[in-house]
Amino acid sequence: MFPLRTWLLALLLLVTLATGCARRRRAKAETATSVPTETRTPEDIRRENVRDLASVMADELKLRDEQTLRIRQVLAATVEQVNAAQTKFGTDRAGLTSALRRINSTSEGQLKQIMTPAQYQLYQQRKPQIQQKLREQRAGN
Repeated sequence: MFPLRTWLLALLLLVTLATGCARRRRAKAETATSVPTETRTPEDIRRENVRDLASVMADELKLRDEQTLRIRQVLAATVEQVNAAQTKFGTDRAGLTSALRRINSTSEGQLKQIMTPAQYQLYQQRKPQIQQKLREQRAGN
């Protein structure tokens, strides 16, 4: 079992990757042309990031379509909760840490209910590879 601090860092990495890569993609698009070809809202970017993570998880864990859809819903709710906690707690690190622990625990419990025991065990083992694959996928975009 990984320490709680590792889980929190993984959750923060997920959110950071989700928002950071989206910003980088937008900056590249704006640099490439003086007029953006598309206007994406922060909500569009969050949806894309959730979709990307769920797709990587589906590939790595051999999830069924129904599982992937439910996991997308859990991830979307998790991102919303993390964003709300960051807004609510701002610089209150203790409050934010406590909120992120609760959010992470809830999210992990939901993922565990969606996956088979074998898939969840594989998910626990492959979290670093899933995160790396997601980073590589986003770097290619």
